[in-house]
Amino acid sequence: MSFLNINPDQLNQIAESKQNEYINSEPFPHIVIDNFFKDTILDTILNEFPNNLDNVGYEFKTKVEQKKYTLNKSSLLSINTNNFINFLNSQIFLEFLQKLTSIKEKLQADPYLEGGGLHELRNNGFLNIHADFNKHPSLNLDRRLNILIYLNKNWKENYGGNLELWSKEMDVCKKKIIPIFNRMVIFSTTDFSYHGNPDKINCPIGNSRKSIAMYYYSNGRPSNEKKLGDHSTIFRKRPGTNDPDGNVEFKKIFGKFYYRNKKKI
Repeated sequence: MSFLNINPDQLNQIAESKQNEYINSEPFPHIVIDNFFKDTILDTILNEFPNNLDNVGYEFKTKVEQKKYTLNKSSLLSINTNNFINFLNSQIFLEFLQKLTSIKEKLQADPYLEGGGLHELRNNGFLNIHADFNKHPSLNLDRRLNILIYLNKNWKENYGGNLELWSKEMDVCKKKIIPIFNRMVIFSTTDFSYHGNPDKINCPIGNSRKSIAMYYYSNGRPSNEKKLGDHSTIFRKRPGTNDPDGNVEFKKIFGKFYYRNKKKI
């Protein structure tokens, strides 16, 4: 079964053709690719998207993120969703990412989907600007890539929830990405790849911002990508806003990057 809108044999060619675009994008290496996957595949995943993540998944409820729910337990995901995630963790897709990003260290998938899987933001939900945790809590691997695949049909910019990419100095938002259906965002994760969706969701009743999040790792990384030790998520304050001080949510105890007031299965 092909999940792609292209012949899988073309993946290497596409990765080579978009390599420079990825590496040279500002404010950090990234790329936005639309309609990469078959609509029918994502339609099925969307139709089977659980409507009770607040009961069966994790709920994040802090000063820096609200109304955010995640589910990474494969036994609670549909067969179609699991099959798609398995493809995203497959050798052929890993080789595509390796070529696209020019990462030297061998990329590895995360079978545990730590922090990944299905994500949902409901009305009034937001996720402030942050740099992600940089070490896998159980595999001791370095986090290198994020992939976000959006499942939001007819999503309008005024609904909020745009993915924002901020400068290393946290002085300006360099890019805003609308989370429309069948849009894939791939970006490198470092100690200063600041991103988030800080604008509160305000969409029609019964709708929400849905996505699939996948993270990829390697054994070791370039020293210039890591200015801190092993850390959990670090939130940063946007200039001219009432965002909480960035240090409030920086947890030094590695492995405790999920908040204590979350709901858990």
